[in-house]
Amino acid sequence: PRMKICLGLEYDGARFSGWQSQVEARTIQGCLEAALSRVAAHPVKVQGAGRTDAGVHAARQVAHFETAVTRPTRAWVLGTNSNLPVDIGVLWATPIAAQFDARFSATARRYRYVISNRMTRAGLWHGKLSWECRPLAVEPMAAAASYLLGEHDFSSFRAAGCQSKHAIRTIHQLTVQRAGDLVLVDIEANAFLQHMVRNIVGVLLEIGRGERASIWAREVLLACNRTLAGMTAPAAGLYLTGVRYPPEFALDTWPLELPFDSAPPPGCAAV
Repeated sequence: PRMKICLGLEYDGARFSGWQSQVEARTIQGCLEAALSRVAAHPVKVQGAGRTDAGVHAARQVAHFETAVTRPTRAWVLGTNSNLPVDIGVLWATPIAAQFDARFSATARRYRYVISNRMTRAGLWHGKLSWECRPLAVEPMAAAASYLLGEHDFSSFRAAGCQSKHAIRTIHQLTVQRAGDLVLVDIEANAFLQHMVRNIVGVLLEIGRGERASIWAREVLLACNRTLAGMTAPAAGLYLTGVRYPPEFALDTWPLELPFDSAPPPGCAAV
């Protein structure tokens, strides 16, 4: 009988062409399927909770696959890791109910966007942070974020190539806070459009630099026109930090601690 296995994983997306498998491109899905196929001794296809873009990282990605072979949980974790590149790590594995789907069973997803806000660019943390050398005012950014809460048509914040059937999404939480030289943007929604988080951050950055008033975020939202919004923020600062599932699946996939929570990285001022 076939069984379904759920995995938790983390990765540094800097040297990947995103999650989704592509011909002749290094992707997280492609590397994970190759590693799992070696452990299972048969071809394995995986479904991920979020299709992160090229250069985007994950602290708590979730995926599932089906198999007819029996392996100890330890083998699915350690065996898979031994066949993965060093910038992907499986954190845990567990058998899961047949009706579970890593993508379609998810009720919410959470991302953190990390901006290094200082005069000099990051050397040690290159590829892990976005950088803005001009001072950012967090209070107007937070005020702007409040206009985006709730259910809206987020057409102004979707990529031109986004394949979603519609742009209606619900943002449950959107906060902006400073931690020393870092500005942290945390966003939780039922689902996301392609480049949605990075396009929202692009608007917040213009407001934080004082180029626009906070109300501009609402004007962009209501326009439902991508050309009226700001630049797409770089991929390097973005982390998938959690995926929420209904309680019957008993999965601990929601973040307790987020990237750069415990302390600012070396070289950044203390709070």
